[in-house]
Amino acid sequence: MLFVLLSVLCSVTVSVIIKLARRYSVNILQMIAWNYPVAVLLSFHYLEPDLRNFSFTEAPLTIYLILGLLMPSLFIIIAGSIRYSGIVRTEIAQRLSLFIPLLAAFFIFKEHPSAIKLIGLVVGLAAIICSIKWQRRNQHTLASKNAWRYPLLVFFGMGLIDILFKYIAQYQAISYKTSIFLVFILCTLVSFLYIGFLAVTKKEKFSLSGTLWGLALGLFNFGNILLYMKAHQALPNNPSIVFSGMNIGVIVVGAIVGMFLFKEKLSTLNKVGLLLAVISVIIIGLL
Repeated sequence: MLFVLLSVLCSVTVSVIIKLARRYSVNILQMIAWNYPVAVLLSFHYLEPDLRNFSFTEAPLTIYLILGLLMPSLFIIIAGSIRYSGIVRTEIAQRLSLFIPLLAAFFIFKEHPSAIKLIGLVVGLAAIICSIKWQRRNQHTLASKNAWRYPLLVFFGMGLIDILFKYIAQYQAISYKTSIFLVFILCTLVSFLYIGFLAVTKKEKFSLSGTLWGLALGLFNFGNILLYMKAHQALPNNPSIVFSGMNIGVIVVGAIVGMFLFKEKLSTLNKVGLLLAVISVIIIGLL
């Protein structure tokens, strides 16, 4: 369970870095862009992708391209969610996104849902509704009015990414580790093309702080992925424990960090949503 704990800490640290970066006026787009070269280098070293046997004709290039576009875009949305809705709500949205691939398994891959899994889905939906930062009448800014949209976009975006990664994990022609490496390369290209576009059209300058913060972000972001994989390797006969421990751990640790370190305010309804999120993960992962 040590790998699970370390993966949880890396995951929450990613959110903390994004939260602090906004506070210190770091260029968020450049930070996100520089996160991906770190992921490329670390995945090449630790995952050892099999590039010699790679074939363009056999690879799911469309899936790679969609992930290459979607992942940097979702990172920007996550940054917005953390800014306007807080770490707690954002972490809940990310972790409960597991219901999107679960629904896909039922309706697309034709798996038969059990009654207990359906109960878990209902509880998870209730958790999402309760955890959202709904608009108050005395809030008038556009950001405040639209704050509830960010966690929902994170929820659906993460769910779609999970489905696509599940697809490439089951793809037999190309190894999963090779696919992850290639997706990170595409994310890097997409991110820097966008940064270059902004540099030309809006005269945005290079940000050293954005680079340094991005390197730190990439280190913990990849650490989360690697440690989660190692946790499954260490407990090959208990995937549900790894799955549940990771998701519950991130929700709970994220809540502690958000409320006590950043003084995020949760309503009674939000706290109910937090509890329901944990219960939902337990139902889906362990029962």
